[in-house]
Amino acid sequence: MGFFSDIFNSSAKRVKKINPIVDKIMSYEEKYSKLTDDELRNNTEIFKTRLANGETLDDILPEAFATVREAAYRVLGMKHYRVQLIGGVVLHEGRIAEMKTGEGKTLVATLPSYLNALTGKGVHIVTVNDYLAKRDKEWMGKIHEFLGLKVGCILHGLSNDERRENYNCDITYGTNSEFGFDYLRDNMVVYKEELVQRGLNYAIVDEVDSILIDEARTPLIISGEGDQSTDLYALADRFVKSLKGRIADPSEENEDFYNRELREETVDFVVNEKHKTANLTEIGTEKAEEFFGLVNLSDPVNMEVAHHINQALKANNTMQRDVDYVVSDDGEILIVDEFTGRIMEGRRYSEGLHQAIEAKEGVEIKSESRTLATITYQNYFRMYEKLAGMTGTAKTEEDEFNEIYHMDVIEIPTNKPVIRIDHHDRVYLTEEAKFKAIVEEIERIHETGQPVLVGTISIEISELLSAMLKKKRIEHDVLNAKFHAREAEIVAQAGVYGKVTIATNMAGRGTDILLGGNPDFMAKHEMKKNGTPQYVLDNLDAFWETDDEEILKAREEFKKLYEKYKAQTDENAKKVIEAGGLFIVGTERHESRRIDNQLRGRAGRQGDPGESRFFVSLSDNLMRLFGGEAIQKFAMNRNYDPDEVLEFKSVTRGIERSQERVEANNFGIRKNVLKYDDVMNVQRNVIYKERRAVLDGEDMKDTIQEMLIEFIDSTVEQYSNGKNIELNDLKMAIENAYLPHNLLNFEEMKGLSKEELKTYITDVSQRFYAEKEEQIGEEQMREIERVIMLMVVDRKWMDHIDAMDQLRQGIGIRSYGQQDPVRAYGAEGFEMFNEMNESIKADVLKGLFNIQPAGAEIERERAAVEVSTNVQDEQTTVVKGKQVGRNDPCPCGSGKKYKKCCGRNK
Repeated sequence: MGFFSDIFNSSAKRVKKINPIVDKIMSYEEKYSKLTDDELRNNTEIFKTRLANGETLDDILPEAFATVREAAYRVLGMKHYRVQLIGGVVLHEGRIAEMKTGEGKTLVATLPSYLNALTGKGVHIVTVNDYLAKRDKEWMGKIHEFLGLKVGCILHGLSNDERRENYNCDITYGTNSEFGFDYLRDNMVVYKEELVQRGLNYAIVDEVDSILIDEARTPLIISGEGDQSTDLYALADRFVKSLKGRIADPSEENEDFYNRELREETVDFVVNEKHKTANLTEIGTEKAEEFFGLVNLSDPVNMEVAHHINQALKANNTMQRDVDYVVSDDGEILIVDEFTGRIMEGRRYSEGLHQAIEAKEGVEIKSESRTLATITYQNYFRMYEKLAGMTGTAKTEEDEFNEIYHMDVIEIPTNKPVIRIDHHDRVYLTEEAKFKAIVEEIERIHETGQPVLVGTISIEISELLSAMLKKKRIEHDVLNAKFHAREAEIVAQAGVYGKVTIATNMAGRGTDILLGGNPDFMAKHEMKKNGTPQYVLDNLDAFWETDDEEILKAREEFKKLYEKYKAQTDENAKKVIEAGGLFIVGTERHESRRIDNQLRGRAGRQGDPGESRFFVSLSDNLMRLFGGEAIQKFAMNRNYDPDEVLEFKSVTRGIERSQERVEANNFGIRKNVLKYDDVMNVQRNVIYKERRAVLDGEDMKDTIQEMLIEFIDSTVEQYSNGKNIELNDLKMAIENAYLPHNLLNFEEMKGLSKEELKTYITDVSQRFYAEKEEQIGEEQMREIERVIMLMVVDRKWMDHIDAMDQLRQGIGIRSYGQQDPVRAYGAEGFEMFNEMNESIKADVLKGLFNIQPAGAEIERERAAVEVSTNVQDEQTTVVKGKQVGRNDPCPCGSGKKYKKCCGRNK
C-alpha cells in the first residue's frame, strides 16, 4: 500500500523532480572544495553579473547552493545533507518545507536566502522570537558574511536609524511582529527619510504554522493612548464578583439556548467555556439595573455600562491566571501565548478586557488605547513577492495554507529513519487519576535513567506536577512563562541521563535537545558564568581573523572546555541511548494536533531512539467541550475504576475527532477574521498607495486643485433643489469649509445658474489660493500641501478604523435578518470609505486655505505618539456612550439624515 500511496503523494512526486537538481549541486563539491576562500567568495559577484546579463535565479541555483554548502563547511564545519538541499529548493520555489525536528531547518534557510539576496532586493528570515532572530543572525549569518553579503537583525528596542540600516542589508532576521509593526509605522511617517523598510521581496518564515496559522487570530495593532480609564472597571468588577453563576454543559448548546435558558435560569450568569463567553441571565440583568441604578440595562444609553459588565464577566470567568496571563511582581498583567507558553511582551488585550483583568487582580488600571493602524498577519505576509516557510508540522493545515496563502506543503524525507516509539494514549476517567498515573510513569522511567520531557499546556499544570514530583523527591527543571530566563539552558540539557524537565508548550522553542547534553552550550555557559564579555562569546566561533587578545585567549579556553564537555556528553549520550533515548510525556492532548506532534518531535531526532506517550482524562477541556456523545457516555458511566486505563477504540477515535473539530472551528475563526480584514485591506491599500505617492514627493498641486473642484461641485449640488439654490446656506457652507468670511459676494452670486455658481466659486477660491502661494513661496507651499495632506489622511484614517471596528462589532446581528454580515460590512464600509474621502478633501482644503504666511514653517518632526502593541480580542465590544447612527435623523432638527447633515464631516 505504501508504494501506491507514494505514487499519488504530491510531496514524493515533487521530491523526485528535485533530485536531479540536487545531483547537479552535489557535482560541484569537488571543484568548489579546491577554491581558495577569496575564489569561493568571488562567486557572489560572478552570480550578480550573470543575473544582470539576463540569467534567472533558477539558472544559477545549483552553483549558488553549492557555494553556500562549501562556505558552511569552512565557516561552521557543517555541510548540508542531501535532504537539506531538497528543502532549500522547496523554499526557493515559495513552498512550505515540512522537516522533522533536528533535521537542521536553520541551516536549510541559508541556501535560498543567499540565492534570492543576489537580486539586491532583500530577504527577510522570520523567526518566532528575538532570541532566535539574534542567534540565527550571529550563527548562520557568518556563512553569508563570509560570502560577502550584509546580514542584519531587527530586535525590539532598536532605533529607527538602526532598523533602517538592518533592513538595507542583503538578508535581515527578525520576528513576525517586528516586521509587521515596522510596515504599519512606515505608513504613518511624514517624511520619506523616516521610512525604515524597503520593498517586501522574499520572506522565509521559520515555524510557519505557528506564525501564519496560530497567530493569525490576533491582528497587528498599533495604538496610542485613548480615553483615561474610569472607575467603572472597578465598579463592574465589584458587581460581577457578587454574582452567582454556573458553567453551561456542552450538550446545552442549541438554537434557543440563549433565548430560553437565560430567561429560566435561577443563577445570575452562565459561562460558555467552549466559546469563552459569559452572559447575564434575566435575574442577573435585574441585579445589574438595581446595582447601577438603571431603568433598562439594554437601553442604548446604558451600553457603556453593559460593555463594562460583559468584560468583567469575561475577565472573572473565562480568563485564567497562569493560563491566559500571569501577574508580574510589579503588578503588570502579562499575556501568555497559548501556543508557545511564552510571555507576549508589550501586548495588551483591547476593548477594555485588559483593564477588566487589572480590576479583577486588584492592580493599577491603565488607560484604554486607541487604534492608529492595524493589519492581519495574513494580509501582511501576502504582500511579499514570494513567501516560503519551514516547520516540523504543517501537513495537518495544508488546506488552510493553500486557501489563504496559495502555498503547498512538501514533506522532506529525514536524513536518517525515525525510530521513535509512539505509544498509545492512556485515558482515565478523572484528572486526579491521570496526574497520579503521570507521576508514577515519570518515577518509573526516571529510575532507569532515561531522560523525561513532560509537556503541559498551561503554567498551572506545570506547577501542579512540579509540586507532585517534589513530594516524590524527584529532581526536575520547570520551563514556563514564569521561568523563561533559563529557557535555552533548560532545553539544551533536557537530554542528559536521569534528567526530568517540565515544559509548557514546546512549540517553536528553537533549541535542539541533544542526547547527553550540548557541549557547545555548556562550554559557553561556563565561560559566561566566569565573566567572559558577551562580545567575546559572540566571536568565539567566528571565521574571521582577529588581533583581539581577549578573543584569541577565549577561543583557546573554549576549545579546552568544549573538548572536556564533549567527552562528558558523549559518555552520557551512550547511557541515554542504552536507556531508550528521550521519553516524551504529554499531560493532555492539545486542541491542535500540530502542537502534539511538535512535542513528540522533540524525541527521536536524527535517528536517535526515543519514546512518547500522552495521558488523557475525560474531564480535560478538549474532551469535555469537544468530545462528543461517545466521550460523554464514558464520562457518565461510573462503573469503571477511576485508576483504570480506558483502552477503547471509540475513545481514541473521539480524541482525534475532537481535535479535528477544534481545528475546523479555529480555521473558521481565522477565515472570518480575514474576510472582514479583506474589506479593510482594499481600503488600506488605496490609502497607503496614495500616501506613499505623497511621501515620495509627488507634486500635490494638481491633486489639490482637483479636490477643490470636486468639493465645490458636490457642495453646490447639495444646496440645489431643482432650479432653486439655497444661496445663503451655500455661501455659509463654502466659507465654513475653507474660504475666509465675505470673500464670496452674495450679490454677485444672485441669478447665477448652478454651473455658473461652480465657476464663480472656483475662480474666487483659486485666486485666493494663488495669492497665498505667492506670499508663502511656491516651494514652501508644495511642502505645506504635502504635510497637511498626510496629517489629514492619517487623522481621518484612524477615525475610519474606529468607525469600521464599531460597525463590525454590531454587524453580526444582520444574520438574524437573513443578511450576510460580511457582505453588509463590505457595502456599508465602502460607503463610509467614500464619506471619509469627502471629509479628507474638506479638511485638507480648510487646512491649506487657513495657513498663515507668518507661521508657514511646518515642524519636520511630528508630535510624538507613544505607541504600544495590542492583542485584538475577537469577542469583545466597544461602545462609547449613546451615538447617533449615520442613517438616523440629525439631532439638529433639519430633517436630513445625520450623515448628510451635521455628521457629514465626521
